Amino acid sequence: MAETEYVVQQSDLREFITNCMTQVGACPEHADTLAQNLLAADYRGHYSHGLNRLGMYMADIEQNMVETKGEPKILKQTVSTGLVDGNNLQGPVVGKFCMELAIQKAKETGIGWVTARHSNHFGIAGWYSMMALEHNLIGMAYCNTSPCMVPTRARKKVLGTNPISVAAPANNDDNFVLDMATTPVALGKVEIKHVMGQPIPPTWGVDNQGQVTTDPKAVYLEDGGLLPLGGTEETGGYKGYGLGMMVEVFCGILSGANFGSNIRHWSSHSEISNLGQCFVALDPSVFAPGFTDRMSDLMDHCRNLQPAEGSAGPVQVAGDPERQHVKKCDELGGIPYPAQQLAVADGLAKKCGVEPIKRLKAL
Repeated sequence: MAETEYVVQQSDLREFITNCMTQVGACPEHADTLAQNLLAADYRGHYSHGLNRLGMYMADIEQNMVETKGEPKILKQTVSTGLVDGNNLQGPVVGKFCMELAIQKAKETGIGWVTARHSNHFGIAGWYSMMALEHNLIGMAYCNTSPCMVPTRARKKVLGTNPISVAAPANNDDNFVLDMATTPVALGKVEIKHVMGQPIPPTWGVDNQGQVTTDPKAVYLEDGGLLPLGGTEETGGYKGYGLGMMVEVFCGILSGANFGSNIRHWSSHSEISNLGQCFVALDPSVFAPGFTDRMSDLMDHCRNLQPAEGSAGPVQVAGDPERQHVKKCDELGGIPYPAQQLAVADGLAKKCGVEPIKRLKAL
């Protein structure tokens, strides 16, 4: 029997997250920035990075792992580049500051490239790259994360999921939005499988001996790790490993932040994260004219390809699954959540003394 789902209105979700965060010590403005980021994740269907992560952000404040006041600081800059100290603030606060700076520079010079150090977990990368779309710019966002990827041929995890996001404008707001980890999935999806008592596909992770496993516990709790994007060496996983290293070049190495195995485990509260992040905005109008027309042509060409026999549906491009989930949420009047996930949120509410999250209706 399928688990009951409940619909939560976006305004109620934003209020709930903001209340929880302010109750544990976040300033209201920073709490609301985080709420917008987590809301966007669930609205677009990335449930591993939305409400599911609220407890982690609350714990970071409760354990004095992040600063609750202040603003990021520009350490050095040119007309098109910037190095920012996040001052150990919440990741979405740092990321929003950096992406806005990159957009400003791109408007003035054609490109803005900003890196940050002393940041924290910043939620979905797509939230930042999509900010550029509002200004008809191409946006890119990268972040290094806690070690959870086991490099090809290794046994020990060294790199993080190290996400990549690229958002490019097309006609009629039908934009290309790539938002992906450099591992087959985010670690949060393994966590959800563990909570649900379900196995993971054999392409997701390895145990602590570097052997492929379908047991989420072996990956998530027993010192195993995620495979690189592409899987094992035989299926091209070394390419995902290379992409993860590329993100480290842009983030940890370029900014002077922690990198690789120097980054603390995501659930540890013994030291600050000092994550490195990178944000890029690019004005396509400084290149050949007609960018959005060509972008739309390419996407439509791919969508109109004949699907292979046995395919799950029509051919899609990056951003299409998220568009479908956004449409579903709009039709429902809010974001659907399984009862079990909302029960966890209710526990957080009780713990910090706020009203539980409001349910609009059951499905």
